[in-house]
Amino acid sequence: MRILRLLLAGLVIVAAGFVIAGEQLSGTSADAVINARLTTVRAPTAGQLTLEHRLLGSSVAEGEQLGSIDDPLVDNIYLNDMIREKAFATAEVDRLSSVIAAIEQSVSDLQARSERYQQQRILQLQAELRALTFEIGAAEARGDEAEAAFQRSKQLTDRGLEASASFERIRATQRVAAQDLESARQRAAVVEIELQAAQDGTFLGDGYNDAPYSEQRISELTLDQSENQALLNAEKEKAKALDNRINVERLRVNRLASSKLISNVDGTVWEVLTANGETVERGEPLMRLVNCTSTIITLSVAESVYNRLKIGDLAKFRVSNDQKVLEGTITRLAGSGAETIYRNLAVAPSERHLQRFDVTLVVPAIREDPALACAIGRTGRVFFEARPLDFLRTLWL
Repeated sequence: MRILRLLLAGLVIVAAGFVIAGEQLSGTSADAVINARLTTVRAPTAGQLTLEHRLLGSSVAEGEQLGSIDDPLVDNIYLNDMIREKAFATAEVDRLSSVIAAIEQSVSDLQARSERYQQQRILQLQAELRALTFEIGAAEARGDEAEAAFQRSKQLTDRGLEASASFERIRATQRVAAQDLESARQRAAVVEIELQAAQDGTFLGDGYNDAPYSEQRISELTLDQSENQALLNAEKEKAKALDNRINVERLRVNRLASSKLISNVDGTVWEVLTANGETVERGEPLMRLVNCTSTIITLSVAESVYNRLKIGDLAKFRVSNDQKVLEGTITRLAGSGAETIYRNLAVAPSERHLQRFDVTLVVPAIREDPALACAIGRTGRVFFEARPLDFLRTLWL
């Protein structure tokens, strides 16, 4: 019995030593901090700054307005120049439109005049043709009478009843009648040609071109109208292009005259670099925000622990004064003296941290926990290996 008690005591001592050694020798971090990336809000334009009153650490939502910048001295010279140029183009459009309208009225009047001239010319030629037709009829009658007189005179001359001089006189009269008839027929043919041409819109005759003055003038005005219409179309396109450029420039001037400062993340106000009412320049940093959706755990470990770690290893994070143990994954091993990687993080490393080896951990459960999602600066410890009493911690949780 005594031996049994001695054995049990020895087993208890060995188990206690194993637990103590396991708890002390397991890989742990010296310090661990909930950290997050910073984003800088810069001035989109130059001008006077107006910031909404916000306390450091107050929450902001993505797309929320943080303030505004107003510039009453914004450069709008180029906009005014284009507006003046657009006014000139509009005046030229109006002038060309008036010229084209006047030409169209003149062309309309000349067309009416040309139509009247054509109608009157056709009536004139028709009258001349009727007169010539009547003249041809009379010439034919005279020719017939001369022919009859010629035949009688010939018979009498052949019988010796009439002198030869009288016969020659009658014969000359016959020739004149025949010539008058032929001349009337030729003039009638000419008038018929002129009438047909006039009905087709072409005018023939001494002192005429192929068209009267009104039609010639219509041709000249039509050419002028085409040229002015081309100029009008060009001015309209110019005015349209100026409208587009003016709209773009007006938007630019409006943006420069007044712009809003908008939060680009869901987070908190970490640092305000300027004061309300200051005059700022374009691109000047105004405010820094913590991006709460980028929460990470930054920590440092001893060299012996660091050399056993690799990216992708699992680890456990426990917040100080809290029994919660959260699962995480190693995403970066920066080694010793890793000061530069903290330039864009909210919490900078301490001197003691920089003397050790830097590790970064991503813990998805923190981002999903409202109490820890943006608890920047909250400390804790990270464990990289299983410990003998982890089952008791699990039962406690």
